[in-house]
Amino acid sequence: MEAAIEGEEQLASSPSRQACGPRLPARLVLEMIDLSAIAGNLEPTSEGTWRSKSASPVSYPEWGNEACFQVEDVSFWFRHRNACILEAMKQYPPQGPVFDVGGGNGFVARALQDAGFEVVLVEPGPAGARNAQHRGVRQVVCAGLEDAGFRTASLAAVGLFDVVEHIRDDGKFLKTVRDYLRPGGRVYLTVPAYPALWSQQDVDAGHFRRYGRQALRDVVASTGFTVEFLTGFFRFLVPAILAGRVIPYRLGIARAGGHKGNMQAQHEVRTALMRRSLGWLERREMEQIRAHREVAFGGSWLVIGRSGDRAGASS
Repeated sequence: MEAAIEGEEQLASSPSRQACGPRLPARLVLEMIDLSAIAGNLEPTSEGTWRSKSASPVSYPEWGNEACFQVEDVSFWFRHRNACILEAMKQYPPQGPVFDVGGGNGFVARALQDAGFEVVLVEPGPAGARNAQHRGVRQVVCAGLEDAGFRTASLAAVGLFDVVEHIRDDGKFLKTVRDYLRPGGRVYLTVPAYPALWSQQDVDAGHFRRYGRQALRDVVASTGFTVEFLTGFFRFLVPAILAGRVIPYRLGIARAGGHKGNMQAQHEVRTALMRRSLGWLERREMEQIRAHREVAFGGSWLVIGRSGDRAGASS
C-alpha cells in the first residue's frame, strides 16, 4: 500500500515486526518499509532481514560487534550516548525514518524504535545484523551504505554513530550520505574527540582519526550540510582517557588489543556512589542538549546537520 512518508515510499505490513521485544503502544506501531522500492542492490533473507548482493571491506575489527554486544546492556557509556542521541533527535526531529548506518548490534536503533522513531538498521557486519535482530530491531539490513544501492534523495534521515572515524575519506563518505538524503534531510552523528586523545584503543578499533571541534564542523559543512548543532559530551571521561589510554600509549606500554579482556570492567559501574556521581554528570549534559546549548569540550562530539541544495556543496 502507499505510505505517507513524503507520499512516495512503498510500505508493506509484516507479521514478524513485533516478534521480538515488548509491544509498542498502538500509536507507535509503524509499517515496515519496502526497502526494494528505494534500494537497488538489496534482497530479502529467509530470516526476515535484508542483505546486499555485494559487500565492500570495512575498517572495523571482526571481534568488535560481539565484544560490544557483551557489554552494551550494562554499559554507562552506551546508555549515556543513547540518551544524548535521543534528546538531540527530540529537539531536532527527523522528517521520516532514520537509517542507522553502521549501527552495529542495534543498541541505538532499538532505543530509537522504543522511543517511537521509525528506524532501519544498516550494518555491514553479519554478526551485528544478527544481534540487532535478536535484540528486537524490526528492520535490519546487512549491508554497507553504498553496497545497499539506495536511490538518490530517497532517505529522510541518516544516523552515523561512531562511524565516520572508521572511514578513510570522510569527506567523500559524507557527500555520499548527503546525496542519499532528501533536501532538508538530517544527518545525526557522533565521533571521538581530539587528536590529542589518540591511543592504542583507536588503533585497535580501526579508527583513522579523532576530531577537533572546528575540523569536524568544517568537514560537515564542506560536504553540503548546514551544521544545526554541535556539542561535546562525555566531558567527565577526558581525564580517565588521558590517564588510562593516552599516557600508556605514548609511553609505549599499551598492548595491542589489551582492552578487549577488561571491557566489562571499563563499562560497568559497580558502586552506588559512582552511579550517583555519573548520574549527576550525565543529567547536566542532557539538560544542555535539551536547552540547545552547545558545549565546546568533551570526549565525544555530537553533530546534527541539515542537507541543503546539493548543487551548492563544494566538490
